[in-house]
Amino acid sequence: MLSEEQRLSYVDDGYLVVEDLLSKDEVDRFLEAQEGDVPESVRSLGLKRHEGDSSWEGIAKHPKIVEVVQDLLRGDPRIVQTMYMAKSPEGGTGVALHQDTHYIRNEPNTLMACWVALSDTDRANGGLCVVPSSHKRPLYETASPGDDSEHAAWVKDYGMRDPEGKEWVEEMHSQEIVGMDPAEITYLNVARGSGVFFTSMTIHGSFANRSGSRPRLAFAAHYVKEGTWVYRTDIQETTSI
Repeated sequence: MLSEEQRLSYVDDGYLVVEDLLSKDEVDRFLEAQEGDVPESVRSLGLKRHEGDSSWEGIAKHPKIVEVVQDLLRGDPRIVQTMYMAKSPEGGTGVALHQDTHYIRNEPNTLMACWVALSDTDRANGGLCVVPSSHKRPLYETASPGDDSEHAAWVKDYGMRDPEGKEWVEEMHSQEIVGMDPAEITYLNVARGSGVFFTSMTIHGSFANRSGSRPRLAFAAHYVKEGTWVYRTDIQETTSI
């Protein structure tokens, strides 16, 4: 259970670091599972891999993580998507700073994320960074990333559907925040097994791994409060916990 100080920190800063969510053995088992043969039927689940891979489901539904998400959402969470992100020490690129609401529109906006470090992470190996209190401002203007040596570039069409059944397609692309002062960025040191919880309006991202020797491994799960509408059709059907 979170303390009142932790809850207030999340409300004020838009993110919260929580230590020791996963044990050493739990992290080891997950990483070992990723090295084994994974059926194509499971790999093809993509952002929904937690629905067919027990190792992914085990983190997304981990009691310590779910307890924090329930506390911060003030309600029952549902899983929207999951990702495993392995960044090589030879300059593996990061994700340009962004707000998740740009990519995962939802109403009401209850979207939040849990980012779990599966290796010790810091600025040198491309760990997570955030802009504290950025969630208190409106959505920022965005542009395509200007430095592809730091941030991966991509473009993809996504199907959308509103609560009335109207359907359309939107092109989404990698983006970076326009007009943000780099001095506002806080680079987080997150130990293996610990995690960061943040709102969908909190600016966050990562830079390339320049450590030369230390891979940066992380798992992320996104959640919404039960009753939230997610517009993207590929992740519209959320998963109960």
